[in-house]
Amino acid sequence: MDPVTHGITGALLGKAFFSKREERVAIFAATLGAVFPDIDIVAEFVTRDPLSIVKYHRAITHSFVALPVFAVLLALLTRALLPWVKRKWPRFQDWEAPPLWLLSMIYGLGIASHIVLDGMTSFGTRMWYPLSSRRVAWDLLFIVDFGFTAILLVPQVIPWICRFPERKRARALKMWIFFTAMAVIFWSLAGAAAYPFHFWIVVLASAGFAALFFVPASGGMGSSLTRAHWSQVGAFTALVYLFVCSVAHHKAIQQAKRFADMNHVDIVRIGALPIPPSWLDWGLAVRSADVLFETQIDLRQSGPPLFNVIPDSPPDEYIARVFQMPSVKLYWNFARFPSVQSFQDGNQHVVELGENRFQSGMRRGPQPFTYEVIFDRDGILAEEGWLTNQMLQSRLRRLIPQPVAPHPPAKKSS
Repeated sequence: MDPVTHGITGALLGKAFFSKREERVAIFAATLGAVFPDIDIVAEFVTRDPLSIVKYHRAITHSFVALPVFAVLLALLTRALLPWVKRKWPRFQDWEAPPLWLLSMIYGLGIASHIVLDGMTSFGTRMWYPLSSRRVAWDLLFIVDFGFTAILLVPQVIPWICRFPERKRARALKMWIFFTAMAVIFWSLAGAAAYPFHFWIVVLASAGFAALFFVPASGGMGSSLTRAHWSQVGAFTALVYLFVCSVAHHKAIQQAKRFADMNHVDIVRIGALPIPPSWLDWGLAVRSADVLFETQIDLRQSGPPLFNVIPDSPPDEYIARVFQMPSVKLYWNFARFPSVQSFQDGNQHVVELGENRFQSGMRRGPQPFTYEVIFDRDGILAEEGWLTNQMLQSRLRRLIPQPVAPHPPAKKSS
């Protein structure tokens, strides 16, 4: 899940469930706790290892095992720094910190929300690290889910709109323009990333935002609810949304199982993967010992889906060598629906490991998280690394210097 949505989730929880007297520090703690686990991305800037996102991201900081330690440390740090902050900036004079045990629980709630939401995505998270390195991935939400983010954010915006009666209409108009603009931007980005959807969805979303913002601003139903009540409504609605996604996921994966049964596919791994923007759109993947079957479906459509067949290349010496490499072993442990292609490219031999977890039928070229190993004409390892990293299409390769064979000693003249 993206960091913005994590922060919005923490703020919603802080506003929904903690007392007014200490609510400012509680909201701050829940928000900071909700974004804190992604501090592990620092590893990508301090190491030159191209596999750092696989090796370090979503590990110890995303673990329920380490959660109590981080929660208490953040609570201690907050209580230690708050007096200094109040002396430095007078506007924070009325901020009061909850007791240490309560503040630790608030931080723990924020961190837990981050871990759980990351587990909802197809990327998954190692939520029991270091006891287990297995990635938990429930495949209910896409990494960036604009609808889910809006559900979390809108209930926090409405009380702000209604806070001052003389500003309600102007604030409602500003928020409607902002949310509509964000919907248009999301529509544009989704198309550019090969996940297009119809523009009428943007129009429908804009109409929904208009109703949610202008009705309370006009003194209609909901204008009398407190911020805590609105946030509680948002939390409940988010749970309903996740339940709907789980029902849709179950229906999607049943289609994949029916395909496997009808075609007598020996299943190694099977999945239904969310595709934006709707919980009605899914990518299906079935992996056998040496073949990957994948497709995309819309649950509103009837009839059996047509699967693409991606067979692995036959075993050869290059594939055998590649799977002895520590970097490839790490990648293979990360990959969920991989394919293996071995082919000649000019004077080089290439072994390409594709990850079809973030598939898109509209995408041209390799999928995100495609890893490539290249050998030169003499069969010596020349380079390895990402062909496409995350959602980017740029080539992000790490060059490995080729070993230089020693020259034979010169013969002495007699």
